[in-house]
Amino acid sequence: MPFFRHFLKGDTNWALPEAFVFETGTHQWRRFDQWPPRSSTAATLFFRAAGRLDYEPPGEGEDAFDEYVSDPAKPVPYIPNIANGMTREYMTDDQRFAASRPDVLVYASAPLEEDLTIVGPITVTLHVSTSGTDADWVVKLIDVYEPAYPDPEPNPAGVRLGGYHQLVRGEPMRGRFRNSFELPEPFVPGRVERVAWEMPDVCHTFRRGHRVMVHVQSSWFPLVDRNPQTFVDAWQARPEHFQRASQRVYRGGLRASAITFAVLRATGLKPGS
Repeated sequence: MPFFRHFLKGDTNWALPEAFVFETGTHQWRRFDQWPPRSSTAATLFFRAAGRLDYEPPGEGEDAFDEYVSDPAKPVPYIPNIANGMTREYMTDDQRFAASRPDVLVYASAPLEEDLTIVGPITVTLHVSTSGTDADWVVKLIDVYEPAYPDPEPNPAGVRLGGYHQLVRGEPMRGRFRNSFELPEPFVPGRVERVAWEMPDVCHTFRRGHRVMVHVQSSWFPLVDRNPQTFVDAWQARPEHFQRASQRVYRGGLRASAITFAVLRATGLKPGS
């Protein structure tokens, strides 16, 4: 109401801050005089062997990678069930259904020793290769609850929050636009490429005992139309253009894949954890 009174009615009693943001995870409104907040510092979580996320840069060689097969005929769905249209619940659906798929890479931190609040945009940096000539890269940031996390009260829907995988943010990048949205270009099969993009802003607190998790996948159907994984106009693609592809995500040396974000409080993870 103060916003509308100020801009529509000329009310000079203007007391709103530069950023008035709802912080998920703690479920509270926050006020900041700058966005991202000036008190935040940058942090990077690297993809590591055995599905780990760590602040320490990886020690593996540049050829270290994780791999999965993406099949346009069996895309990763955006919800765990079948629906006739866009569901209201898809943003809160438990992401464990996707984590169990062989075409989704999963990286997770150790349990946090203290709360971790991230604010502002999230930068994704992937070093990838594909056996095809085009590929989508979808990254999801997930908050993994403690196994013993209590269920809500009252709980008429029978929600179970122990071990819940909460989707905090998800964003795709169509690989052909990795260097330019105006000049798309194919991948050379097997060649390692850098694919980086910025995910929308968040203000979220991962609570002590929770884990930070990242999913990497090459489809998110039907939120994102299926990529044929061949360098053709997707709107003109014929059935024969849709092909399986082997996707690799590299995580060593100068090819370290990672997410970077701004931390408002202490990091919540110790180097090497």
